[in-house]
Amino acid sequence: MNTRLPSADPHPQSSTDPHRLLAIYLNDHLAGAGSGVSLIRRTARAQRNTPAGPLLAELAAEIAEDRDSLREFMTALDVTEQWPRVAVGLLAEKVARLKLNGRLVKRSPLSDVLELEAMRLGVEGKASMWRSLRVRAASDSRLDLVAVDRLLARAARQQSVLESLRVDAARRTFTTPATVAAPGRAGRSRHSPLGRARWAS
Repeated sequence: MNTRLPSADPHPQSSTDPHRLLAIYLNDHLAGAGSGVSLIRRTARAQRNTPAGPLLAELAAEIAEDRDSLREFMTALDVTEQWPRVAVGLLAEKVARLKLNGRLVKRSPLSDVLELEAMRLGVEGKASMWRSLRVRAASDSRLDLVAVDRLLARAARQQSVLESLRVDAARRTFTTPATVAAPGRAGRSRHSPLGRARWAS
């Protein structure tokens, strides 16, 4: 009787194969890129009539281009797109729209903050991926090092723009003009206009 337990992985070397691991890594990022493109486009549409609209539209176009660049790198590295992973990423982004933000039907001002935070974190992750590909490019001539550096620089600028927009959205959402009574003085009503200080964000 054979009492040998079956191996959990019929191809144990596959778990440490650099190409296989790279394929998983890049497909995960491709799935995230698809979610990011969907999210930034929705955010840009929602704010198209605000001062942030043009910046968000520009970012949406750039982030879609970044996804195309990732696909080009994957092709150069002979990495096949795994559509189930991409589909799961898109589904996750759609499910995230259902996240409670204070309103069940209408768009909440909190949506701007949450979406910009998510995009800021997404771009940070994308920059980490470019840095990882830069490490690979040092020993793999199929990757264009100049192109990777250009994408890294663009990601840094995108992070800066998104952070600025996020701070502005947080200010609009979490602060409001308020009337604060000044310390009372003898002979002056605490409700007098002269006894008030207006604070606005």
